[in-house]
Amino acid sequence: MYWADELAASAGGPQVVNDSKTPSGTIHVGALRGVVIHDAIARALRAAGHETRLLFGIDDLDPMDSQTLATREGRLDDMGRPLCRIAPPAGSDAPSWARHFARQFLDTFAHVGAHPELYWMSELYRQGVFDAFIAEALDRAAEVRRVYADVSRSIKPPDWYPFQVICPDCGRVGTTRVTGWDGSEVKYTCLPDLVEWATGCGRSGSISPFGGNGKLPWNLDWVAQWRHFGVTIEGCGKDLATAGGSRDRSDALARRVFGFEPPRNVPYEFLTIGGRKMKSSAGTGAAAHEMADLLPGELLRFLMLRFRPNHAIEFDPAGETIVRLFDEFDRVARAAAGREVKGELPPDPDRIFRASLLDPDVDPAAEGARFRPAFGHLAFLIQVPEADVRARMEAEKGTPLDAAESALLDERVGVARAWLDAFAPERARIVIHRDALPAEAAALGEEQRLFLGALALRAAEDEPRSGDAWQALIFAVVQDAAIPAARAFAAIYLALLGRTNGPRAGWLLASLELDFAVGRLREVAGWGPDDGGPGPVRVHTAARSTEEAP
Repeated sequence: MYWADELAASAGGPQVVNDSKTPSGTIHVGALRGVVIHDAIARALRAAGHETRLLFGIDDLDPMDSQTLATREGRLDDMGRPLCRIAPPAGSDAPSWARHFARQFLDTFAHVGAHPELYWMSELYRQGVFDAFIAEALDRAAEVRRVYADVSRSIKPPDWYPFQVICPDCGRVGTTRVTGWDGSEVKYTCLPDLVEWATGCGRSGSISPFGGNGKLPWNLDWVAQWRHFGVTIEGCGKDLATAGGSRDRSDALARRVFGFEPPRNVPYEFLTIGGRKMKSSAGTGAAAHEMADLLPGELLRFLMLRFRPNHAIEFDPAGETIVRLFDEFDRVARAAAGREVKGELPPDPDRIFRASLLDPDVDPAAEGARFRPAFGHLAFLIQVPEADVRARMEAEKGTPLDAAESALLDERVGVARAWLDAFAPERARIVIHRDALPAEAAALGEEQRLFLGALALRAAEDEPRSGDAWQALIFAVVQDAAIPAARAFAAIYLALLGRTNGPRAGWLLASLELDFAVGRLREVAGWGPDDGGPGPVRVHTAARSTEEAP
């Protein structure tokens, strides 16, 4: 059973699924994993008959801190101030730093088919939503300190209170410490040396903690959200779910101080790039909004949902990752349509495909049956100047594309162009020598020329039109000719590209007109139009034409 369905089957009654994010800077694509996981959970709960709310919070009252300072976006003068009270980056029309970066991230939600109810923590604090919770936390400060000590061995002094005032003088919240509470006001000091990443102004005083004059520490922020919204399920990243970490502290605070059961946790692993965790705070990884501009929403959902949440995801937009992602998505689509798929599939492929679709109400079998042009083939085809991409795809399908399939084709062509422009490895970029044989073809050996001639004969008979058909034919001829596969493929690349490597050979040949492909294979083998055996390889260079027998 698919993991989200397992969770839904064990749930009871109405459900509230929550997630949140601090908009400290550009948010990486890895942060979308939490968004998509929580959306998949909400969908599974609704499908199981549970009344379900899906929430997403923006922690915009958090200070600009060391995490932001570690990026190129940090501003030294604003360190310690609430993100909602910092001016946006130059050129932005957003009202604040928080709104600018939150908007970038939130704009990706509809792209991946997620439509949560939004809330902004600064607004809830200002409206007094958490006032009663704040008073309770301050009244029970000693119990809060004990939880910190017991769960994470974080020892707080006896005059530490779980609240941070926004300093009325310098506007910083990350530099203040509350040392007293009389039931209506807190005593605070804005300390110059409380943290390494910001300098407080030194002011001391008393102020009401209510109405947005400050905020709770992160762990209590979390607990306040849970209680206010009645959250029943909220997952978190692996870093927060470590023993004695933020989630353990928050769970213990909910149970021991505020007397309610915390939400069910669904811990999820990191999304890594090149083996490194993708972090907004360190400025590494692809931005979520940039990847949303590149990849279709269904592919981003598939990236996040093809594995269980506790499975780490390795993602790198460079190289062949995006090609493989499209190929894997197309395989589960075919499986969802009940079609035969070669090779091993992940568990529950039809359910993974359904979870990856933007619209949870569409028929996954019908959607999976749509013609989807192979991404790798398109990437090669759009580099062939004479190629009529739509005509080639309709020939491959065997019937005209319908409106949805035409839209899929246009979408994938756009992604392929962007991939070639920014991420594709050099071997994926092709320049086909159409007018003359590449000079490098002179290096072909006898067995390679015989292989190319045999491949030309078989192709003329079988008339392969798709990349898969060409690939199968190549391997069949390799086996019959008893030539090492590496030398066979090198011969194809030399014949067309003038180098010994390139994109998938089957798709390369399928991107060409069949007559041209067969003619080139015969030509490089040294066969004339009516010949049945090899002759000399005719090579054209910029200076002259020569004949060489390898």
